[in-house]
Amino acid sequence: MAKDPKFTAKEITQLGWYTARMAKRGIASETVYQGDLERKVDRIIDGAREREARQAADAAAAEKAARKAAAKANAKNRK
Repeated sequence: MAKDPKFTAKEITQLGWYTARMAKRGIASETVYQGDLERKVDRIIDGAREREARQAADAAAAEKAARKAAAKANAKNRK
């Protein structure tokens, strides 16, 4: 299983809410269907992974642009 990403406050709250609902259903009966809540939790985790990947790609692009700008400034100062 992949490493869990860092969650935002909203995602933590949603995960806690769905976990509490699953626990409540579990107390009611062990045969109660919880697949809908499990899918919601999986969707939140997948969304957080996608967000982290997108943020990492944006940070890499910003770093590349900064290096390019610095190299251009250095080349201009040499002349």
